[in-house]
Amino acid sequence: MLEIYFIRHGESVGNLENRFRGKHDFPLNENGLRQARALKQELKEVPFLKIYSSPLRRAFDTAQIIADGKIVVEADEAFNNISLGEWENRAKSEIQEKYPDLWKLWINNPEKLAFPGMETLAEVQQRSYSALLQLVEQHKSGKIAIVSHRAVLKPLFAAILGIPEPYFWKIHMDTAAYSMVEFRSERGFTLTCMNQNKHLGEYIREELG
Repeated sequence: MLEIYFIRHGESVGNLENRFRGKHDFPLNENGLRQARALKQELKEVPFLKIYSSPLRRAFDTAQIIADGKIVVEADEAFNNISLGEWENRAKSEIQEKYPDLWKLWINNPEKLAFPGMETLAEVQQRSYSALLQLVEQHKSGKIAIVSHRAVLKPLFAAILGIPEPYFWKIHMDTAAYSMVEFRSERGFTLTCMNQNKHLGEYIREELG
């Protein structure tokens, strides 16, 4: 059996200021660093074979803190955040005002959202799920972790659990929370834990938007 921990990165100023993040490389803020250290404490007894991470600093630094110099952390572009083109690092209130029709899609059916320079959720799902299947084939057993972003983890979980569209707003993941999935060759994926956040002191519960 392979056990996979899916971890959302700690808080960044982009979360705090309610900005669209995408591939803009926000670092962890002070609270995000505290959250990552709390994750390290929470998961210190887990014998991870390896930690895979989005290359963006908010994810990679979260992974490095968890690893604490004892576990190899590998940046993997397949788990990088969604590309949002000109929306990146812009306040959601600004996007709502400037692009009302696209904003409605984001709020009601983001799986259908597409505009020039944007990577669709379907594309994110395809690349991240393909990479996950390769890791399952590679590791077979033990425990690994994947540190990524909500716009990657939500489509990925929809693929893992066979949740059809629309799925995005049916799944909630807090910053620096983790979820767990087991994989057995004879039965595939089994969800065992979702959005575990009991180790966190302060975090933003991001609502719709």
